Amino acid sequence: MTDCDLSRPARIRCLGEALGARGLRLAVAESCTGGLLAANLTALAGSSSWFDGGWVTYSNQAKQRELGVPASLFAEVGAVSAEVVTAMARGALERAGVDYAVAISGVAGPGGGSETKPVGTVWIGWGHRPPTEGEPHQSAVATFATRFRFPGDRETVREAAVDVALQGLCAHLGGEGWNDSAAARWSSAHWPAAGLKWSEA
Repeated sequence: MTDCDLSRPARIRCLGEALGARGLRLAVAESCTGGLLAANLTALAGSSSWFDGGWVTYSNQAKQRELGVPASLFAEVGAVSAEVVTAMARGALERAGVDYAVAISGVAGPGGGSETKPVGTVWIGWGHRPPTEGEPHQSAVATFATRFRFPGDRETVREAAVDVALQGLCAHLGGEGWNDSAAARWSSAHWPAAGLKWSEA
């Protein structure tokens, strides 16, 4: 399911089959992709059996209001950060009551970049709540967030983010752990965040 040669529709079919076979559901939380991930998921007929829905939270206020992202994070690390996409994924898991969530926030361009967050910088966060017998959606949440710097124009960056978000979901459902080594296989644009220091609000 992590085969990079799969077309996007084929990968979504594989994702849906894996989720559906296990009775699992997915929600998404998008910022820079503006609903593009949800649109691709719902392009597949029958996706309502495993796709619950999503949020397009483009502004910081929407992220706070709709997903419960703490306001303090925007001042501390900015909207394009591991902390914010992790909070977005957690918010989607909790509000939708689903098993998997993915969140995306980035600088798609052409403007808005900085030295530490140049155009093409995208953070993607995944979340999974393993089922607990007798208490669905009450177990601890596992999350992973990592950074990419996708080349190209605004459309190309957004499309690349969608593809990597899907690969991360498929990888986990296929038994692969979420970590930077795995993320580097999903995209050559992976930009490890080890030792990263944010200098902007």
